[in-house]
Amino acid sequence: MARILILDDDALFREMLAAAMLLDEHEVLGAGSIAEGQRMLAAHDFDLVFLDVCLPDGDGLSLIPVIGQSLHAPEIVIITGDGHADDAEQAIRNGALDYISKPASLSSMRQTVHRALQYRKGVRQLREPERHGIVGSSAAMQRCYRLLAEAASSGAPVLITGETGTGKELFARAIHRNSERMKGPFVTVDCGALAKTLTESELFGHERGAFTGADRARDGLVLQADGGTLFLDEVGELALPQQRAFLRVLEDQRFRPVGSEREISSDFRLVAATNRPLSEMVGRGTFRKDLLFRLQAIHFSLPPLRERLEDVPELVLLFVERGCARYGFAHKSLNDAYLRELEGYTWPGNVRELLHVVEQSLIRGRFSSELLPEHLPSSIRVAVARSRIDTGRTRQMDGFAIPSGSQAQSRAVQERHENSGAASSDTGKSGLPKRADASAEILPLWKAYREAALQDVERNYLERLLDVTDGNITQASIMAGISRQRLYTMLRKHGIMRVWRANE
Repeated sequence: MARILILDDDALFREMLAAAMLLDEHEVLGAGSIAEGQRMLAAHDFDLVFLDVCLPDGDGLSLIPVIGQSLHAPEIVIITGDGHADDAEQAIRNGALDYISKPASLSSMRQTVHRALQYRKGVRQLREPERHGIVGSSAAMQRCYRLLAEAASSGAPVLITGETGTGKELFARAIHRNSERMKGPFVTVDCGALAKTLTESELFGHERGAFTGADRARDGLVLQADGGTLFLDEVGELALPQQRAFLRVLEDQRFRPVGSEREISSDFRLVAATNRPLSEMVGRGTFRKDLLFRLQAIHFSLPPLRERLEDVPELVLLFVERGCARYGFAHKSLNDAYLRELEGYTWPGNVRELLHVVEQSLIRGRFSSELLPEHLPSSIRVAVARSRIDTGRTRQMDGFAIPSGSQAQSRAVQERHENSGAASSDTGKSGLPKRADASAEILPLWKAYREAALQDVERNYLERLLDVTDGNITQASIMAGISRQRLYTMLRKHGIMRVWRANE
């Protein structure tokens, strides 16, 4: 028996689905809003959550990361009467097991429950992995920890993808240290540094006299990984001939050292990593499709730091502690403004860049008991300042706030029209009135000004739409001629978060 939560604003649908689940002797609870669902999630442990997209108090998809905050969080199945391909992709990428469009038969829903619970039964057998220096408690990292547990419990090849600095090698080592091969060697092959002319010698070794300079026999990296893990770092850098050589040994884990007449074997576990788009490279003919299939029995896609900024304080605390110990500094506290600056940066270099920035802060603040924004490198402070100014600038023109709402814009257009009729020395070639200090004017970019004006018009329309329909989302979407999901998206974008009604 499992405990199931049905989070849907349609009371009749909740009752029908609950009745079907009760036939299979499951315990079923229902909720009609995100707020009610969150209270139930906090009070009970669930095995499965049926989650609607369009809920009275917001978008159900936004709840997926909240639900997935632990390794053994409940499985999620999305159910919606207004399905969209983009939403389905987002839901599944964020951890949902399935995305179902209404209407769906009760028999198919029961089958979905059976599959989800079977999958969960296997997941619950996973041992909580040791993180070995990996830091982060966000939902994005929880998904990675689940994959880490799955990879550590099997011997299948693993492909880890992600931007530079996201911690691909750290995850590769964690897979090895959590696996049955933890006592074996972890051998790294830097694929970008392999000499094209000596690839087979470096990988498979050679006999004495096999080529000029081979004054003694040497074991290759593949044999050195026997009984352990072979880590192919930046596998996307391999040239096609090197890919062919790797594919041959991956198929049966047997190879022949250069200059040898006999084949030898090596029992290794393969983990590969890259920051390059291998699927696109396959389409361009620069990476072998058969090798890609071999590499990605299990696929990790590590999130960039900008998508898990909630992990920044935890990372910073760790880096500060390590840095103080390394340099012999006294313990330092973190000023709130210092953390806000770090959370306001986009981190193109990801965790690696954050580490270097924290170390620079420690050097600059070595005589201070507290790290302040002033201890950050000027490049970070400038980037954050520019971001804040650019954000505010889109809502300003020449130092004045753009009038909000269609009525204010109409007044501005009318005033411009009236002033344009006066042909005098105060009128420029464009017909627009000139100000006395026009030479000092700094106008915003046209694109930014236009976007800000359009955003004001859109927000004003949405607020009037909700007023006219008394917050009835169904009626509002019909009046506006757009889907409920599209309307929810627009409301979220403008931060219009009131209590909505889905139906009369």
